[in-house]
Amino acid sequence: MVSGPEDNVAEYYQQQVEMLEGFSEMDALAERGFIPGMSKEERERLARSETLAIRISNIANMVLFAAKVYASMRSGSLAIIASTLDSLLDLLSGFILWFTAFSMSTPNPYQYPIGKKRMQPLGILVFASVMATLGLQIILESVRTMVSNEDEFNLTNEQERWVVGIMLGVTLTKLLLMFYCRTFTNEIVKAYAQDHFFDVITNIIGLVAVLLANYIDDWMDPVGAIILALYTIRTWSMTVLENVNSLVGRSAAPEYLQKLTYLCWNHHKAIKNIDTVRAYTFGSHYFVEVDIVLPANMALQEAHDIGESLQEKLELLPEIERAFVHLDYEFSHKPEHAQAHAL
Repeated sequence: MVSGPEDNVAEYYQQQVEMLEGFSEMDALAERGFIPGMSKEERERLARSETLAIRISNIANMVLFAAKVYASMRSGSLAIIASTLDSLLDLLSGFILWFTAFSMSTPNPYQYPIGKKRMQPLGILVFASVMATLGLQIILESVRTMVSNEDEFNLTNEQERWVVGIMLGVTLTKLLLMFYCRTFTNEIVKAYAQDHFFDVITNIIGLVAVLLANYIDDWMDPVGAIILALYTIRTWSMTVLENVNSLVGRSAAPEYLQKLTYLCWNHHKAIKNIDTVRAYTFGSHYFVEVDIVLPANMALQEAHDIGESLQEKLELLPEIERAFVHLDYEFSHKPEHAQAHAL
């Protein structure tokens, strides 16, 4: 569907409203020294609830994995086995995400002077690579099963009741966990929500595949496993692309740079010009570089206090990991780090 002029106008005014809200947020930061929001007690309460969500997800993954192992043994279905292996990787992903959260919460300024924020996307990348590898292995095994002459796939009534009951129970549990984890904004908890959603899809596909293979034709079981594997590879390939951008230092959106520029310009009346404002990803947060121009005859102490207070103000923003403020007396020189920009 092609958007009309009315849609473009509405989008323009929505962007203007968001920009003004961002400027108002920067004004509040400049006046009060903090961003209006949650109190310290509220933040601690939120952190505890996020930790609880992660623990519930990990415990559920262990219980549901055991249930699906039993369903795999009862059915012998390749699609159910593929879904069970995915649950095994849920446990692995839980460990990886827990380890990255633990590493980020235990700073070591001597060995890691700029923090460990990149541990989070790195952990997600490792998990996504394992998921893609599993998907490829399932495809190969499914193709081998389809071209070989193996025994006919058949479930007894008792086996069918067990498999359907377990898979429906697992799917319902994962669906509830998905909605629960989506109520949080923490990236790690959101990763769990994505994982739960993925499990809902794979469980449904696995159950449908095993029932079709039981009632219609044997080849539908490995076909269902191949569909699960392709979905696995596609989903986690997209996750890899998203997290690569956070590791390579991608620039922040122009709207966010506007907010930072507005904050810098209104920081102190002695600021004559703003030479540079950069913000680029460093893990899940931004590094910010700002070059401001002050009067050439200003005392060093006063200039230092202006630059340091601007740095502290920028680092109050929740998206910013570190801010660097460079002071200058003119802006006609070549850009700093010109050699790096020329590469």
